[in-house]
Amino acid sequence: MDLYEYQARDLFEAHGVPVLRGITATTPDEARTAAAELGTPVVVVKAQVKTGGRGKAGGVKIAKSPDEAASRAEEILGLDIKGHVVKKLMIAEGADIAEEYYFSVLLDRANRRYLAMCSKEGGMEIEQLAVERPDALARVAVDPLVGIDEAKATEIVAAAGFDGETGAKIVPVLIKLYDVYVGEDATLVEVNPLVKTGAGEIVALDGKVTLDENAEFRHPDHEALADNATTDPLEVKAKEKGLNYVKLDGEVGIIGNGAGLVMSTLDVVAYAGEPYGVKPANFLDIGGGANATVMANGLDVILGDDQVRAVFVNVFGGITACDEVANGIKGALEILGEEATKPLVVRLDGNNVEQGRAILNELNHPLVTQVDTMDGAAAKAAELAAR
Repeated sequence: MDLYEYQARDLFEAHGVPVLRGITATTPDEARTAAAELGTPVVVVKAQVKTGGRGKAGGVKIAKSPDEAASRAEEILGLDIKGHVVKKLMIAEGADIAEEYYFSVLLDRANRRYLAMCSKEGGMEIEQLAVERPDALARVAVDPLVGIDEAKATEIVAAAGFDGETGAKIVPVLIKLYDVYVGEDATLVEVNPLVKTGAGEIVALDGKVTLDENAEFRHPDHEALADNATTDPLEVKAKEKGLNYVKLDGEVGIIGNGAGLVMSTLDVVAYAGEPYGVKPANFLDIGGGANATVMANGLDVILGDDQVRAVFVNVFGGITACDEVANGIKGALEILGEEATKPLVVRLDGNNVEQGRAILNELNHPLVTQVDTMDGAAAKAAELAAR
């Protein structure tokens, strides 16, 4: 789960990371009140969207009075930034910026460790810096069993080329940012820019945090950070049912068991649908427990998508046998009853495939069509969706 900047700021503050004050606002009047409450000569009106490039898009503006903050808020609210409509702002204290730096710590899955990245050149898009001037971005491996202690933080700032005085000021901030990373079970903590003020203080001016949803059971407070208002209702519904679902813009609903199989199915359906102008409507991985309830929940979510015209159930029986999947489809159709109105193309293969196909043949449901091959089933689903 990606957080908004104001949420990242609050987490930073809770872990002792130096930040500036910030107050959220959803209207120009609230922005005016927030600026007056902060009481600083300059405030920054910042769009709260989960994407980069806000400044270039006009989503970050300076204001030198509460009335000007209200005017800037009116300009930013409703702005479309890379497909994200601004509905909330953060009114933040202005900063006396002397220098801008970059720091992040993230999960390095390939090497089974964490990775810290740091640069003396913050404020710009780090991807651009990494391509154009890779030597300006220090990459330091972090052992998860040790973390970022004083010795590791000192190594990071040295690798980034900071002088001794500035590095010594940054070290304790990096340690606290790592506390955010491990304490909140994050997969990314990024500060861009991390600034040195005119007074020589180190402050996290802008933060980005991604939380690991697999650790939600350890953080019941994280539920309050979710923004269901900007999440697709079908994705919210799927999450409530414990399904791994992502809404896409297409007409063929897809259910599979295993993320790799579902990803392959998306590709096959996209190819098969080209002549008809139809595309995959979703990613839905039901995992290994394809019983009647799971299948019913999956179909309920997919059939609730008005764009879906046909559903492709693609299952390779392994731990879960095909006869269990077939009984799951049968039970799901019984549970859904008249709510199931769109054709289902089913491809079963693997463990107990003959038994599974026999169950569906005996069911002889008018909505269900069995196809033996993945390519053939994708073609049939695309054809039915096109009708």
